[in-house]
Amino acid sequence: MTPHTDHVGHGDDAGRADPQSGAAVKAADRAHVFHSWSAQGLIDPLAVAGAEGSYFWDYDGNRYLDFSSGLVYTNIGYQHPTVVAAIQEQAGRLATFAPAFAIDVRSEAARLIAERTPGDLDKIFFTNGGAEAVENAVRMARLHTGRPKVLSAYRSYHGGTSTAINLTGDPRRWASDSGTSGVVRFWAPFLYRSPFYATTEAEECARALEHLEATIAFEGPATIAAIILETIPGTAGIMTPPPGYLAGVREICDRHGIVFVLDEVMAGFGRTGRWFAAEHFDVVPDLLTFAKGVNSGYVPLGGVAISAAIAETFATRPYPGGLTYSGHPLACAAAVATIGVMADEKVVEHAAHIGETVLGPGLRDLAARHPSVGEVRGTGVFWALDLVKDKETREPLVPYNASGEANAPMAAFAAACKKNGLWPFVNMNRTHAVPACNITEAEAKEGLAVLDLALAVADEHTV
Repeated sequence: MTPHTDHVGHGDDAGRADPQSGAAVKAADRAHVFHSWSAQGLIDPLAVAGAEGSYFWDYDGNRYLDFSSGLVYTNIGYQHPTVVAAIQEQAGRLATFAPAFAIDVRSEAARLIAERTPGDLDKIFFTNGGAEAVENAVRMARLHTGRPKVLSAYRSYHGGTSTAINLTGDPRRWASDSGTSGVVRFWAPFLYRSPFYATTEAEECARALEHLEATIAFEGPATIAAIILETIPGTAGIMTPPPGYLAGVREICDRHGIVFVLDEVMAGFGRTGRWFAAEHFDVVPDLLTFAKGVNSGYVPLGGVAISAAIAETFATRPYPGGLTYSGHPLACAAAVATIGVMADEKVVEHAAHIGETVLGPGLRDLAARHPSVGEVRGTGVFWALDLVKDKETREPLVPYNASGEANAPMAAFAAACKKNGLWPFVNMNRTHAVPACNITEAEAKEGLAVLDLALAVADEHTV
């Protein structure tokens, strides 16, 4: 099986190979673009010619089913005509305007988001992306409480800016960790690799909450401004919290006057089969951060949804924060159109259906047949396969934060996916199945078939 060349789509370049143009794009990239999270001399970026729906293609005529949704943000796929048209219309009408003014499309985007957030999270502070949303949520929490510390979990990712990277639990933090930012980390629940020696979800939940209580006690409750959690951690492994855990954290925060922040940058806007993942757990945070799926990444946009109590703190006291492009009209137009598409086309309901009927059963079937799959986790279009050397011991297929030769088994798995026309989301010893929320059943099954082939490569590295 080789990469697909039977492109679909209406773009002029769809289905047409043009290696010469691809070489020129690649040369310019290598000469001038500095890529994130990369050793610049060791990367070989794919030159992309176009994209539509759940697919993108290169200049050599190879088409890929995108099982990564970009960076888990193209929730309605690429080039949705309704959203593209809305951006074009807004550009012709009012391309930009400063954030201090009331602009119709900005107000409408805020209203539509507030309608869908849980509880009383009815005020929206717009940012350019998720990391800035986290930065501002933490600032709000510290100013609201007058306290310095923020608790965050290991196995988490909250963004690449100064505060957000210090809150992050994964190794991307290490190079930029100041160690003096007022961040305290704790272990969140994860039964498959339990730090609490738990054997059931109930044990994992109870022991994780006890651990959090102890951490708070030793840090001093009166010094803690906020606890921030990804509702369902994304890049760190899509570990759905056990029943009762988030409600338990909510109760702890209420008891100690701590602001509860849920990071829904990746999990929000249909990804889990609900508008926000918090709905699965019947919990309302004080602050909720979002980005990515709010407009499918068509124009950069993020934000913080703010509770009434925290909004009241800044009713007569100026909030000391802002961005030049906060609530940018093009980004907000894309958000209004995206939310409209998701409602009209029942994208959220579709994501739940695909997870329940195709992705979930299909991935569990792969786990049953492949010795390299230790566990399947997820909901909606938000899934992870935990790849292992040994199902009995649960030893990861590659070591934590592996690189170079140590990461060869995962590199071979990823190469097999791409060879067969699937673009995977791979992190450490996991592959994530995170396609567009409106992926069709046929496309989802196509992706599962390629994963089946690639897992055979991973199986070669098991004991």
